[in-house]
Amino acid sequence: MRKYLMAVMSGTLAGAVFTTQVAGPLLAQEADQEGSVYEQLDLFGDIFERIRSQYVEEVKPGELVEAAINGMLTSLDPHSSYLPPDEFSDMRVQTRGEFGGLGIEVTQEEGFIKVVSPMDGTPAAEAGIQAGDFITHVNGESVLGLTLDQAVDMMRGPVGSEIVVTVVRKDIEEPFDVSIIRDTIKLTAARARLEGDTVVIRVTTFNDQTYVNLEEGLKKAVSDAGGMDKVNGFVIDMRNNPGGLLTQAIEVSDAFLDKGEIVSTRGRNPEDSERFNAEPGDLAEGKPIVVLINGGSASASEIVTGALQDHHRAIVVGTKSFGKGSVQTIIPLRGNGAMRLTTARYYTPSGRSIQALGIAPDILVEQPKVAPQEPEEDASAADRARTEATLRGSLTNDSVTEDEKRVLEEEQARAEQAAKLRQEDYQLAYAIDILKGLSAIAEAK
Repeated sequence: MRKYLMAVMSGTLAGAVFTTQVAGPLLAQEADQEGSVYEQLDLFGDIFERIRSQYVEEVKPGELVEAAINGMLTSLDPHSSYLPPDEFSDMRVQTRGEFGGLGIEVTQEEGFIKVVSPMDGTPAAEAGIQAGDFITHVNGESVLGLTLDQAVDMMRGPVGSEIVVTVVRKDIEEPFDVSIIRDTIKLTAARARLEGDTVVIRVTTFNDQTYVNLEEGLKKAVSDAGGMDKVNGFVIDMRNNPGGLLTQAIEVSDAFLDKGEIVSTRGRNPEDSERFNAEPGDLAEGKPIVVLINGGSASASEIVTGALQDHHRAIVVGTKSFGKGSVQTIIPLRGNGAMRLTTARYYTPSGRSIQALGIAPDILVEQPKVAPQEPEEDASAADRARTEATLRGSLTNDSVTEDEKRVLEEEQARAEQAAKLRQEDYQLAYAIDILKGLSAIAEAK
């Protein structure tokens, strides 16, 4: 018994000695780090006092502190920042779907402002601003060296006032100016319409109204088509959708999924990880879906795309998405301001992160630049429309009934409408053609 006790005691003592040997340097290291932090804070205090007392012009201490806080946050990543009270108030208004401004989602890249996407029906979109444009000057003043918030402040102004932004665009050699009139931005987050037998759902942003707008629009479009049996499929158009609320992205994904994971988020600590799963119910009732994306599709729109793609619920068409795979948490602070802090990365159901990579479409389809067509010089209008039926003395078709003629005429009208759509929006026409093909195969089975 004595030997057993001695062995236990020896083990305990050995453990104690080992722990002391390891923990001692660790505690010293932590103490050094804490000392270094306090030294840096003392350095900050010294610089703050020097600026306050010796800068060439008098400065407001509160503004200096705000600038220091914002500098600390923006040094982390492009999406973390400090929101002063007025900006925090504006942000809460924006998530409700109505606000004043230009109507563009922006980020910062290489010191300049990069347009993530212009929003449908806004002054920026109507002025021709495109996803991927760089804004280098605002009213002739360079934005180089400014923080993202400072540059955005320069673009703010009263509704009805004019702003001139200098734009650098890929494939255009020289920068050019774009004049925009600021307006009140009223966003309908989702709209639905019929294109032939296809329901096209345009989702422009993810705010508090997105799912409600989508559900109402979808049901009305299906009713206008004569019921779900008359619909061959759905196109969810999220091109130039800059994202928004994570909760809305989850609801929209769940609208078309019966089961399975939608998205997971993983923070710094494992216990902060979350998984969000779909519940039974599919608004599309199993009909095929095509999702349209491009380089302006970011964040929440990428969550929806990734969920539907990973579950093989939709075919993704277009070009690679923006690649914002992080989640920001808005943390209210004293003084009515707030902090936008990146707190997690999100992952699609298959476990992939799209951060800085984007989502690759299943079918890559570029939106071609439409050039004006020159009239054919060597062919008359009659020559271009020549068919068997136009030939003098051609035989008539004696086996076609009046009903069959009517059906043929309706098919021809739909074909002409499809051809027109290809000229207006090639990517959307491509998506609709896919659904027509899938519908034809289903009917043949």
